[in-house]
Amino acid sequence: MLDNTQVERLEAEAVNSAKVRQPLYAPRKKIFPKRASGSFRRFKWLVMAITLGIYYLTPWLRWDRGPFAPDQAVLIDLANRRFYFFFIEIWPQEFYYVAGLLVMAGIGLFLITSTVGRAWCGYTCPQTVWVDLFLVVERAIEGDRNARIKLDAGPWTARKFVLRVSKHAIWLVIAAATGGAWIFYFADAPTLIGEVFTGTAAPVAYITIGVLTATTYTFGGLMREQVCTYMCPWPRIQAAMLDENSLTVTYNDWRGEPRSRHAKKVQAAGQPVGDCVDCNACVAVCPMGIDIRDGQQLECITCALCIDACDSVMDKLGKERGLISYATLSDYNANMAVATAGGSCSVNPSLVRTDGGAFSDRLAHFHIRKIFRPRTFIYMGAWSAVGIALLYSLLTRDRLEVNVLHDRNPQFVTLSDGSIRNGYTVKLLNMIPEPRTIVVTMQGLRGGEMSVVGIDLPADRSFAVAVEPDRLKMLKVFVRQPADQVGSATQTFKFRVEDKASFETDEYTATFNAPEITR
Repeated sequence: MLDNTQVERLEAEAVNSAKVRQPLYAPRKKIFPKRASGSFRRFKWLVMAITLGIYYLTPWLRWDRGPFAPDQAVLIDLANRRFYFFFIEIWPQEFYYVAGLLVMAGIGLFLITSTVGRAWCGYTCPQTVWVDLFLVVERAIEGDRNARIKLDAGPWTARKFVLRVSKHAIWLVIAAATGGAWIFYFADAPTLIGEVFTGTAAPVAYITIGVLTATTYTFGGLMREQVCTYMCPWPRIQAAMLDENSLTVTYNDWRGEPRSRHAKKVQAAGQPVGDCVDCNACVAVCPMGIDIRDGQQLECITCALCIDACDSVMDKLGKERGLISYATLSDYNANMAVATAGGSCSVNPSLVRTDGGAFSDRLAHFHIRKIFRPRTFIYMGAWSAVGIALLYSLLTRDRLEVNVLHDRNPQFVTLSDGSIRNGYTVKLLNMIPEPRTIVVTMQGLRGGEMSVVGIDLPADRSFAVAVEPDRLKMLKVFVRQPADQVGSATQTFKFRVEDKASFETDEYTATFNAPEITR
């Protein structure tokens, strides 16, 4: 167990200080975050491994859809206007499923933010994940914080040149792999990768790789925290999502202040002293360059690395963890009221502890039930409702559809025998990757019969047509009604389509036009 003065004090300055705001167009001050260790850091490693694994490996997963459809599990097939996601196939007219998923993502982001603050930013945002990955490379090549600061401040030598070139070269490889992985979502991955390396891929593939390589390298390696601070709108929006019961990373100054590195001398002088030893460990590990002890700030992404850093110092001092912790504003205010005797004095750590040194029973502590409040249930209910509606629609949707367009000019034709003929374009949609035989039937229109251009069959009220797998079949259909059967200038009837094998059906109500004189 160490004394306060034995804890290393890091010379770390808050680049993005809440007390002294930098001019908007001031040159960027470099941040050299120190590597943290602890439960939150391990959780970030796990999230980084999962998210990067999903991104890079997903295009290579296979899914057998039969001989008439691609076998890539996740594929955005722009050429054929299809989106494949394992067993789900989305057609262009079903884009509302994608819109529904985006709505769910938005509501989910509101839900997460209102309960646990900017957890998305701190753990799963692509910017955070790739910056973490680039920092791993930087630390592996240049060393931890002090070594990187010394290298950056030192003159250009052969060693510094080699280290910098190596680091940026690996960053470019990662960035190129990021752009390369993205294009594999839009074409068969094994085929496309061969075309890319042989120079036979489409120009748009190389353009996409180039653009994403440049943006990943710039955002993840060069700009880093500036993307979150100046480019991302979410820090400005998230304030509206938080309330007094939202969990955020908080410096508990009700127990940490007044901070001192010489606690024994201060106590001997009869002055109060808090648990914070002003070691700056929380500042040194922050990738955003802030001091969490200044309170909530726009730049904070709640990655909780400052919690790990502070907890490790508290362990060395033999003090309770949680000087920096996830806490709600309501709990913080309640504990500040205890530490300040209801606001009548400055923070006095002795008010939050018993004579034995334990924390007072009057202190508020977080409980999971505090995040389950009306706002949480509203967000959760809206999110679930959208999800259930999408799932129900997905499970009950028809894979056979018919659309009909009536000829606009002429509206009708009077044949030599006096009968009236109307022309229609009938579109049959076979939305499964298997060939089908579709039976098209007329319902209604007394005495009417159909004939199909290109199909050598006598006119009838029903006919069968083969439709290729996962394709749209367009037919030119003429419907004729004898003159003595025409009842009015405008009549309605139905085109009914049916797959006898799967029993799927669909109907379309069409209009049959005739001259006024026949009424």
